[in-house]
Amino acid sequence: MKPVRLLTGVLTVGVWTLLSRVLGFAREIIILAYIGPGPVMDAFVAAFRLPNMFRRFFAEGAFNAAFVPMFSKRLEADDNPMGFASQALSGLAFVLLALSALAMIFMPALVWATAGGFAGDARFDMTIDFGRVLFPYIFFVSLAALLSGALNAAGRFAAAAAAPVILNVFVIAAMVGAAMLEGPVVVALVWAVPVAGVAQLALVWIAAGRAGIRVRPGRPRWTPEMKHLVRIAVPAALAGGVMQVNLLVGQQVASQFPDAVGWLYAADRLYQLPLGVIGIAVGIVLLPDLSRRLKAEDTEGSRAAFSRASEIALSLTLPCAVALVVIPLPLTSVLFERGATGADDAAAIGIAVAIYGLGLPAFVLQKVLQPLFFAREDTKTPFRYALWSMAVNAVLAVGLAPVIGWIAPAIATSVAAWAMVAMFYAGTRPMGEMVRFDERLRRRLWRICLASAILGVVLWGLAVLLMPFLGMPYWRYLALLVLIVLGTVAYFLAGHLIGAFRLSEFRQAMRRRRG
Repeated sequence: MKPVRLLTGVLTVGVWTLLSRVLGFAREIIILAYIGPGPVMDAFVAAFRLPNMFRRFFAEGAFNAAFVPMFSKRLEADDNPMGFASQALSGLAFVLLALSALAMIFMPALVWATAGGFAGDARFDMTIDFGRVLFPYIFFVSLAALLSGALNAAGRFAAAAAAPVILNVFVIAAMVGAAMLEGPVVVALVWAVPVAGVAQLALVWIAAGRAGIRVRPGRPRWTPEMKHLVRIAVPAALAGGVMQVNLLVGQQVASQFPDAVGWLYAADRLYQLPLGVIGIAVGIVLLPDLSRRLKAEDTEGSRAAFSRASEIALSLTLPCAVALVVIPLPLTSVLFERGATGADDAAAIGIAVAIYGLGLPAFVLQKVLQPLFFAREDTKTPFRYALWSMAVNAVLAVGLAPVIGWIAPAIATSVAAWAMVAMFYAGTRPMGEMVRFDERLRRRLWRICLASAILGVVLWGLAVLLMPFLGMPYWRYLALLVLIVLGTVAYFLAGHLIGAFRLSEFRQAMRRRRG
């Protein structure tokens, strides 16, 4: 079996994902500056969340869970993997075309189901119009995700990880261009999304061909392989997309409060930055690696892969969570407070960021624990856990909203994430030693927690010292940069000195990635 260097793969995916998330963050800053919290932004957020929700079901969620392990095992055994991938592509394209047609017809019902608070005001009709333009994006991005899964299974991570960058480049260019020409920015924003989807599909299609993964669409056929794929993918669709479902429940609740949809969306984008760079990168690399090791009956290698993935995730996630909890207001005021977004908006977003920060480790751990089930083609167990998690989220979001208002969905999302992790952890116990942390991780885990605590103290002290500069119009950017850089240095220096990790490990992985 060709080995997959886990840290190198995570860094490859992480670097490209970081670029995508940074550009995505710039996209949100521009949206907030040009449009700002209000009816138009609420309508765009609700409309854009529809294709993104279904993307988690039909692309990253279901097909990373079902297609990637099956393709990886066929690739390992040289059992006609390209024929299987072509069948999967054809079937997925047929389903997506049908789904897109139905969504375009029944868009008013979709909007009512996901943002019922918009009914009766201008946001409702705007969301319908935006949704009909945005929804075809799911067709292109889902097919791109399937090809990306095939590339990842073959150990080719760069092109698949680079594809999301295209969306942000297209959207930013469209908004800036519209603003310079004094045109309607939101119209340019909406139409740029499906165009970017076409470009994403083209990129991974070409990359797959160059990697020898020649997948060709044809007439969909209901073969035993497709029946098996669907049987695994259906529960995986919900299990993999539970976060999106929870966000939609939160949106339904938030739509009852003015501007709350935009506030929660902006906070979501901020905590999604470390989640995407770390959690999603680890999950993308770990799933095909575990699948191939299980096929080769490499138990010791599977345990090592799981332990290293957990170590990487925790050592990079815990400090990010601490930062979101300790300095949310400096982050949101500097990053978002401009143009149509005022100080009150930044403060509201900051509250949500801190609450999401408490749930960030859980969101990332889900990405580490899910592949343990998916690699065994077990999607029913995560499906059951997802149902319980969604129940927790819905009860808390709906139940707390009359008491504490618009922030209830953020609290519910974080609590539900930790409930999901607890269920995953309990469910892995029967899997034996393969899913137990090895000695190296047990030795380092408490040190990672200590280094993160040290970071929190450093960030709090620096924020107090830099507070006057963080409020100045021009100096605040430099002050935030100093805060982040010094905090990062403090964490990695403390972690290295107390033995939480070795900086040489990251340097070696970066050299292998460049090589």
